[in-house]
Amino acid sequence: MLGEFYISFWIPAAVLTAALAIKLPTVIRLWRDPLLRAVGGLLILACTVFVFAAPSTIAWTNRVTGVPNISAPWVYSLLTAFCGSCLLLIITWRNGLSDRAAATRRAMRWVVCVYSGVIVALWTLFALADAPVERLRDLDTYYATTPFMREQILLYLLAHTVAVLITSWLIWNWVRTDGLDAWLRWGLMFLGVGYALNLVFDAAKLTAVAARWTGHDADWLSTDLAPPLACLSAIVIALGFILPHAGQYLRERRLVRLAHRELRPLYHLMRSVDSSGVPFVPRSTPELRLIRRETFIRDALLPLSRHIDEGRRRRSYEAALSLGFPPERAKALAAAVVILDAVADGQPPPREDGTGEVDSTDLLHEIGATSRALRRPDEIEAVRARASAPTESART
Repeated sequence: MLGEFYISFWIPAAVLTAALAIKLPTVIRLWRDPLLRAVGGLLILACTVFVFAAPSTIAWTNRVTGVPNISAPWVYSLLTAFCGSCLLLIITWRNGLSDRAAATRRAMRWVVCVYSGVIVALWTLFALADAPVERLRDLDTYYATTPFMREQILLYLLAHTVAVLITSWLIWNWVRTDGLDAWLRWGLMFLGVGYALNLVFDAAKLTAVAARWTGHDADWLSTDLAPPLACLSAIVIALGFILPHAGQYLRERRLVRLAHRELRPLYHLMRSVDSSGVPFVPRSTPELRLIRRETFIRDALLPLSRHIDEGRRRRSYEAALSLGFPPERAKALAAAVVILDAVADGQPPPREDGTGEVDSTDLLHEIGATSRALRRPDEIEAVRARASAPTESART
């Protein structure tokens, strides 16, 4: 059954390439950020691992070089470099790069030295080994008892297992940290699941190799179970890198669209003053539409502010406070009352303070809150009625 459950190595390579394509614009735009460069390099390395681990690529590499099984140390080296890169990324991602502690720098140097030494040892062991028979899918178990090949296979599996264990521990500790962004937390959880699948991959490979040492046959663990696990792990890890970026992108788009929609009442009110409106531009981005709507509202509000009665605005604010509205909401309701009155009257009322000047800073700055207040005409009428009551009593 497991033999029939085969996932092509090109599928995780395609998913990792998609993750790289999503990250690449940000990496290019913010090239000076070492973390983004590290993520881009890590995804490129992961894609390279699965491209060269595909049986067809293994056969091509062996044929081009003329050395049977030279793909083994090459793929093992790529995998070892990927493991070391994962450790470096998680260490720097969590601890930050702006003020690295001495312990963080020592950990990074230790990772670089150890995994560079492992790669050198892999090539040395392959040069000493005798592996004339080309094996495309079962090299680990076929040469599990061959001198030097045996040590090479065990070395790359142990290096991979240690890196996965440490990375998983760092990720799951990070997931439990308070105050994490929700999308970052989900991304870390996917990364944790992906590395957990890597642990199962290592366990399957080590069990199959150990079985060969004891004269038993458990090759199916290495040839049938481990490859699908590696592919699933790569797909889940790629999703872990994609989620924080995609989630942030979607959240920003949602906030922009929400701000654009919230300005609709005030925008339609200003169109009764200036009927030109915002011209429709095909293929304009949500950010550009929001900026144009904000600009139009402020351009229409600026001349309209000369018709605003500051005394009425102050009374409306006090009336809103007396009705139990919080200060920010009361300020927005008072602005909505005087803007509606100015639009309806269209003539400058007498200035109570005698200055003839209006401070339009709040009106131009708080257009979002004012627009939201316009959605509640019942509250506006309540504030207007309360603000008008003292004036009417005084006249009587």
